[in-house]
Amino acid sequence: MVTDVQENDGTAGPRPGEGTRAVPRRGRPAPLRTRFRRTRGRRLRRLFHALLTLIATLCAAGVVAYHFTTIPKPHPETVTQSTVFLDADGAYLGRRGPVDRQDVPLSAVPAHVQEAVIAAENRSFRTDSGISPRAIARAALATLTGGDPQGGSTITQQYVKNALLTPEHSLSRKAREALISIKLDRTRTKDEILGGYLNTVYFGRGAAGVQSAARNYFGVDAKSLTVSQGAALASIINIPSYYEKAGSDPKVTAKLEHRWEWVLDAMVASGSITDEQRATARFPAFRFYPPGETEGQRQYLIDIAAKEAADRLGIAEDQLASGGYSVTTTFDLTAQNRATQLAEGSSGGEQVRVHTAVVGIVPGDGAVRVLYGGSDYARQPFNDAVNGAVEAGSALEPFNEVRRAGEPLRGLLRTAAPTPLNLASAYATVAAHGRYATPYTVARITREGRTVYRARPDVRRVLDAKEAMAAGARSGAGPVPVTAGPAEAKAFGLGGAGGGTTRRTVWSSGYDGRLALTVALFADRAGSRKGTTVPARLPDEPSPTKSAQRMAAGVWEAARDVPPRRSFGD
Repeated sequence: MVTDVQENDGTAGPRPGEGTRAVPRRGRPAPLRTRFRRTRGRRLRRLFHALLTLIATLCAAGVVAYHFTTIPKPHPETVTQSTVFLDADGAYLGRRGPVDRQDVPLSAVPAHVQEAVIAAENRSFRTDSGISPRAIARAALATLTGGDPQGGSTITQQYVKNALLTPEHSLSRKAREALISIKLDRTRTKDEILGGYLNTVYFGRGAAGVQSAARNYFGVDAKSLTVSQGAALASIINIPSYYEKAGSDPKVTAKLEHRWEWVLDAMVASGSITDEQRATARFPAFRFYPPGETEGQRQYLIDIAAKEAADRLGIAEDQLASGGYSVTTTFDLTAQNRATQLAEGSSGGEQVRVHTAVVGIVPGDGAVRVLYGGSDYARQPFNDAVNGAVEAGSALEPFNEVRRAGEPLRGLLRTAAPTPLNLASAYATVAAHGRYATPYTVARITREGRTVYRARPDVRRVLDAKEAMAAGARSGAGPVPVTAGPAEAKAFGLGGAGGGTTRRTVWSSGYDGRLALTVALFADRAGSRKGTTVPARLPDEPSPTKSAQRMAAGVWEAARDVPPRRSFGD
């Protein structure tokens, strides 16, 4: 029997006993939205893990970078200090050096000045970690987009940028700045950082550091800054090249005063000053900028004092200029400025140039109080008072009968062309009853608050007291009455050389126990060879003799108003 077998063509149902199995159907894939929704959780987990890995990597890199980051030494220019010169009373004369900067300890900066700087530049300084993440992000964005350089750095960052790193603008330098700032904040005290900042930040007028700024803007040391002055200096740090003209440019002054008010208000808010201090604060007066012509005359004083100071320390003048010394001179600025004013009218005309030299010396000590060597060092660096060897003429006649004179007076009396400084020394010897004192201009030198040199007057007897008295009597030069003034100019003796129509030099000298003063007027004209000069006749108007007497009396009047000082050697 034949059995027919029917093939299953897929249309028949399942055989009995067989389970039902779904057969996938071929059709269109699920929508993208559906598939994304189904895998969203898995993707988020992967992204989270990647983010954690990145953060961990960055943190590890930061830790390693921090560990290997070293705090660099300050740039040479930020540790180089200028040497400043002061008059006998501590008034600022000027400086020598490649930069105008002098370090002072933070203790020498009043607390209100410190707080003014913090209020103006970084109010969170006392509590921050050395960086401002927001400012760093802003600066990084500006660097990436090519925008203007952004500020807002902390005081710590500014110190790192100014003193420890190069001024370039790049992400790598900014990152290094942040790392060094953090490490500096963790390894140094806030006071150490603030002290370094105040000694290096630029204030304009060529002044780096608060000490130089105080002198350039107000003519005082940092320790003497008032609340108003301190707030003004703190306000200048923002744009020093612009604000340096404060006091001479009305627009700049007005803008700075507005910022000054803002700083004072911030100081009140922080409790740095009281409401009463704020109410009584007045916008300070600034030294004129740029300096006037008298600054050029002071270079004569600085020139001779710098040479003497370097000799006393046994170093070169270049080493002195960059050594951060403070040189207290013997000069009296009041009398010096008076000499400058009185000498302004001595011109001589187009063909003849009149030179004026004024020297004032303390008898029996040698301290040079006045040294006028010319009107402007920039035009004539030659110092007429120190190096101007001019005809003595009758100025030395009172010493002609001196039989026994010791050196160096003996050599001086033998020359026909003494310098004004040497002639003043001779009359100072008479005033000191025959005791010659070597002239000196440097009284004391300090460095970092420590005295490294103090003058010791070199005094020796070179004349018998009776001979000294007789020479003074013959000169008619003194003693000058304590009440001497312009109306009593006859108290000053006169001398000259090249008499009559050929008169080429006029001298006027006077003295008492406190000061021996000599004024010399002489003239020259251009020589036949280029760059040379030859002696010339003094002009008749104004009268040279009256001019010399008037100048001597005027300088004397200014000098005698200063209380007598003890010898610098005491």
